[in-house]
Amino acid sequence: MIRAAIVGIGTWGRNLVAAVEGSELIRFVAGATRTPATAELFCKQHGIRLMESYEEVLAHGEIDAVVLATPHSMHCEQIVAAAKAGRHVFVEKPLGVDLRSAEEAVAACAQHKVTLAVGYNWRFQPALGEAKRMLEDGRLGKLLHIEGNFCGPSAYRFAREHWRHDRDEAPAGGMTGRGVHVVDAMLYLAGSHIGSVVAQSDRLVHDYGADDTTSMLFRFQSGATAYLGTVIATAETWRLQIFGSKGWLELGDVEHLHTWSMKLCPIDPNDVLRKQPPEVASFPKTSTERAELEHFAKAAMARRPIAIPGGVEVHNVAVLEAIVRSARDGARVQL
Repeated sequence: MIRAAIVGIGTWGRNLVAAVEGSELIRFVAGATRTPATAELFCKQHGIRLMESYEEVLAHGEIDAVVLATPHSMHCEQIVAAAKAGRHVFVEKPLGVDLRSAEEAVAACAQHKVTLAVGYNWRFQPALGEAKRMLEDGRLGKLLHIEGNFCGPSAYRFAREHWRHDRDEAPAGGMTGRGVHVVDAMLYLAGSHIGSVVAQSDRLVHDYGADDTTSMLFRFQSGATAYLGTVIATAETWRLQIFGSKGWLELGDVEHLHTWSMKLCPIDPNDVLRKQPPEVASFPKTSTERAELEHFAKAAMARRPIAIPGGVEVHNVAVLEAIVRSARDGARVQL
């Protein structure tokens, strides 16, 4: 059993706590937040000892790991501090907002031999796992192109002074809160790093805050291409469509936290011109938040690394940095 502390007890931090209630692998025993008064009742209801600071959490001898649901710019510094204190770390995405800090954070965990995991819960969706297997075993053929979007009304959700409107906390608008999930899914499916990025990003609705309309073109080192759009001043939607040389499949809906279904449209090898409706496959109900936290707990108990120097989690931050640079300079950026 991993005894964990939740750091950042806002909406998502509370969701993570609730996701693992009754787990035999991980249990939240402590917590810290910038506004403790708002979290007192929640912590009491869930048997969490509310501490005064992150430093107090790290100094507590009965805590094995920290789960960080804090503002993006705080992640890397908090990870380094946890590693030095010998605590395993689960951090919500993104790992960081600049590449150098992300590399330092991952290196610190490797140096101190603690497990670091990043909260890309889409990887625990059975449908995405099946899509990956279809690419690996050849049922979908060679990967040619991926199209994705992840949109919603985030620009309207938070008050002007909220940290999510801070451009330093949310570079390239919806990329940090939403788009990095899609990038991670693309990297998982492609099995290849992204080699170049072209991006554009604008603020079209408010006269304050982060950009609300961001779009990108990627080329993977494998030669496959991808498109990604994230608009945070529209209605909720998300979609991931994977095009292979033997057909396509699509994942997508309004709500992304439930268990996904999958549309599959293969080419008929006996009549390639025949148009046919896609097949729809469903999968067993899964809590991706519980799955990712229990996966982290198992790795931590075995002292097995997840995020490693030069790994995909760090590359995702490099992609984010390249998106920001491309949108700023109006040019293709090589990674």
